[in-house]
Amino acid sequence: MSHLLDDRPKILVVDDEAANLQVLKQILQEDYRLFFAKDGIKAFELAISEKPNLILLDVMMPGMTGHETCRKLRSEPSTSRIPVIFVTAMAEEEDEADGFEAGAVDYITKPVSPAIVKARVKTHLSLVRNDELKETRLQIIQRLGLAAEYKDNETGLHVIRMSHYSQTLAKALGHSEDTAEKILHASPMHDIGKIGIPDSILLKPGKLDPEEWDIMKTHPTIGAEIIGDHDSSLLQMAKSIALNHHEKWDGSGYPNGIKGDTIPLEARIVTIADVFDALTTERPYKKAWSIEDAVNHIRKGAGSHFDPGLVPIFLNLMPDLLAIRERWAETPA
Repeated sequence: MSHLLDDRPKILVVDDEAANLQVLKQILQEDYRLFFAKDGIKAFELAISEKPNLILLDVMMPGMTGHETCRKLRSEPSTSRIPVIFVTAMAEEEDEADGFEAGAVDYITKPVSPAIVKARVKTHLSLVRNDELKETRLQIIQRLGLAAEYKDNETGLHVIRMSHYSQTLAKALGHSEDTAEKILHASPMHDIGKIGIPDSILLKPGKLDPEEWDIMKTHPTIGAEIIGDHDSSLLQMAKSIALNHHEKWDGSGYPNGIKGDTIPLEARIVTIADVFDALTTERPYKKAWSIEDAVNHIRKGAGSHFDPGLVPIFLNLMPDLLAIRERWAETPA
C-alpha cells in the first residue's frame, strides 16, 4: 500500500460518449487525477463533491447540454471559479462565442490532438495556481496584520476594511487594477510594528505619558525593519506604508516629520483609510464615532493631517466605503 499523497491536479471529464472519455483518459491519466461523467447532472454533482481544478466538458449531450451545465456551474458559489474548457466537434465561430458566453475559458475541437489537450490543460491549471497563490498571499498578509491588531482590535477586521478602502481610493485616483490590488495586499501590514510595542503601552486604557508616547511612535520604524528590504514591489510598498502611514501633510507626523508630496502616495492613501476605520470602530479605549463625525474630522484635517487632494475624492466614495464597512462589520461578542 502506498503512503504517498496523490497531490496531482484533479480534472473532471464530461462526455456522453464512452469512446471520447477513453481518449481523454489515455491522454491525461499519467499526470492528473481524473473523474468522469456522462451527463450534466452527474458532472454538477461531481464538481461539488470533488472540487476539480479543471473541467473538460462536451457541448452536445442529452438532457442538460454543456452550455447549460457550464451556466449552472457558474451560478453555484462553490463551483463558480472552476475553469471549464469545452471539448466539442462544434467548431464554428458562433459556436465558440456561445461557449465563451456560457462561461468557458477555452475551446478544444474534436477530434482532439493529444499535444493540444495537454498544452491547454497545463496552461489553464497554471493560471488557477497563480490565482490560488495570490489569494494565499493576501490571506497570509492579512493574518500578519491581524497579529499586530489582535490585542487592541480583537476581530482583526480593521486590516481587511482599511485595505479595501485603500484599494477603492486608489482606483478612484485612476491607478491601474494591478496597482490598486498591490495597495490592497500591502496595506494590511501597516501596523505590523506594533508587535514590538510593550503590552503595558499598547493596552493602556488611559492617555499615554510622554515617555510612553515616544515608544509608541517607534512602531512605524519597527514595522519597516520587520518587513525589510526586498526586490518584491509588493513588499517595497508594504515597507513604505508601514514607515510613513503616521506622517501628516503639514509635517507634524512621525517618525520622520516629512510633509506634503514627500510622503509616498500609497502612505497618504492608507492614512485616510486607516483613520476613517479607526474612528468608526469601537476600541477598548473609545466608542465608535458616527459616520458624520468621522467625515467631518477628515474634512477638517485636509491640508493638515491629510492630503487635501485626496480628501474630497475619498469622501465622494462614501457609498462604496459604507458597503465595504457593512460587508466586514464587527460582530458583537
